Amino acid sequence: MPTTEDRRSLGILAVSATTVVWSLVPLILKSTDMPGLAFAMYRLWFGVLVYVAVFAIRRQRLSAATIRACALGGVFFAADIGLTFSAFSLTSAANATIIGALSPVLITLAAARWFGERVDRRDMALVGASFAGVVVVAVASRGSEATSAIGNLCAALSVISWTAYWLFSKRSRTTTTALEYIATVMLVAAITITPFTIVFWLVTGMSLSPPSGQDWLWIWIVTLIPGATGHLLVAWSHQHVEAWLSALITQSQPVIASVAAWIVLGESLTPLAIAGGLVVMGATAVIVVRGARRGPEPEDVELAVERAT
Repeated sequence: MPTTEDRRSLGILAVSATTVVWSLVPLILKSTDMPGLAFAMYRLWFGVLVYVAVFAIRRQRLSAATIRACALGGVFFAADIGLTFSAFSLTSAANATIIGALSPVLITLAAARWFGERVDRRDMALVGASFAGVVVVAVASRGSEATSAIGNLCAALSVISWTAYWLFSKRSRTTTTALEYIATVMLVAAITITPFTIVFWLVTGMSLSPPSGQDWLWIWIVTLIPGATGHLLVAWSHQHVEAWLSALITQSQPVIASVAAWIVLGESLTPLAIAGGLVVMGATAVIVVRGARRGPEPEDVELAVERAT
């Protein structure tokens, strides 16, 4: 039977693998003709279909009590999608990335207060270094995009919505299975994001046409791998990995996405962006190795034993 340390190591591995997969989604979005928000809406509804099939095969169904308990996670998730899309549409990608990189910092502070997670000074310094590295990557990649106060506000609100989603997910996993939680999140998020997308369509004239041609392939790839599988793995890890540590691992997404774009799309990488990326990856690697060697706190072990019994 896997020990608490084994589950924690598997959780770190699950978050790390999912981070890599999530980082590749921007490349897919650049390969499709669909607007990003429309793509997200369809992906969520396709995700609902996937989980309906999974529950049908397992001969299970979501209870009303589970939906009530987990629904807020879906609202937070939908809010993050809408606000992030709006931020990247209204302000520069650099600004949106830099502001968004504050999420792991807020999660670290909140997790210490709400979940009693211990973060020593060296870890906090590495969290700060990782944030600084993301800032360097974003600034080095800055183009000529216009910025706006509204766009920056959307980016700031997306930090709050993602932080709320991450912390709520960890709390919910104490009473709900990963499958039940993510299935509920996908359903509620799909219902929530749909009217927002329709309003955006009415205001901007954005196309809401269903996928066509190769877009079907891309949307199903995102639905099945980063979506259904990736979010399920992260939801499972919430019960075994500290919230601040898993959030910091996801901080590597802009760096991995930049490298992937350089390899696949031939986009340029400046020396400054490379230096910032090395800082992010180095800080993240040190924290992950330190965390793995240190193992869970005694309180975490006791809590895991209580849950098992």
